[in-house]
Amino acid sequence: MGTTQLESVPEPKYWHLKTVIGEALDSEFEVGEILPNERELAARFGVARATLRQALEQLELEGRLQRRRGVGTTVAPPRVGVDVSTAQHQWPGAGEDTWQAVDCTSLVPPVAVARLLDLHADHDAEAGAEPVGPVYAVRRLRATHGQAVAAEQLYVPAASVPGLIVTPAMTGQALARGVLRELQRLPLEGQDRAVELGSARADDAKELDRLPGAPVLVVTTRYLSEGRTAAVSVATYRADTCRLTFGDVGDLQIAS
Repeated sequence: MGTTQLESVPEPKYWHLKTVIGEALDSEFEVGEILPNERELAARFGVARATLRQALEQLELEGRLQRRRGVGTTVAPPRVGVDVSTAQHQWPGAGEDTWQAVDCTSLVPPVAVARLLDLHADHDAEAGAEPVGPVYAVRRLRATHGQAVAAEQLYVPAASVPGLIVTPAMTGQALARGVLRELQRLPLEGQDRAVELGSARADDAKELDRLPGAPVLVVTTRYLSEGRTAAVSVATYRADTCRLTFGDVGDLQIAS
C-alpha cells in the first residue's frame, strides 16, 4: 500500500480512503490478519487519524473488518450466507445443519412466539391468557472461523415431542439433543420465514461479541407438521458478518 493523495477527490476523504483500504484488503491481507495500528495507517495514507477511523468504521459496518477485544482490527472472513428461502425441507439439527446446541430449558415463551405456536387458550394474548403446557427452549449457536455469528432460540412445545423421556440428569446439551432428535420424528410439512432488521439483546450480544443494541438480522421460522405449528425458531445473526440468500428467484416474495 502506498501513500494516496486525497486532496483533489470531491467525495469525502474517508469514503475514498475506505475504497483504497478495501482494495488493499483484497490484494495484500489474509483473513484474520491484524492490520497495522492507526498511527501507522494514518501515516501511510497521509490522512488524519479521525479520517482513518471513519474509513475503518465504515469497513467494519460493511463486514470487511472486525474489531476484536484484546486482538485489534482484523480482516473479516467472507460473509456467511443465511438461506431464508422456504425451499429447504429439513428440521433443525438434521442433515448438514451447522448449528451447535448449547443448552435447553423449559419456559413460558414470549407472547409473540406463543401466538405463532397457537398456545393461548382463548387466542387473545392481549387478554392476558397464559400459554398452555410447557415449552422447551433449545439454545443453539452458529460459528465460522471460530467466531459465533448467530444465536438461535428454538421453541418446541412438549406436545411436539411426546416421545421425549426426561430424567433428572437430562439437562443442558443432553436435553437439547433429545428434543431435536424427537422433533425430527415428525413429518415436516412445510415452513415459513420472516426476516427483519433488529437490535441485539443483551444475551445475544454477549454470545455474538457485539454491544447491546448493535444491528442484527432476526429470522423467525415456523415449522409446520400435521396441520399445526410444531416449532418456532428465532435466530439472531450478526448484520456485519452475514448476508441473506434466497435460493431460487421464484422463491422470493415481498410482502406489502
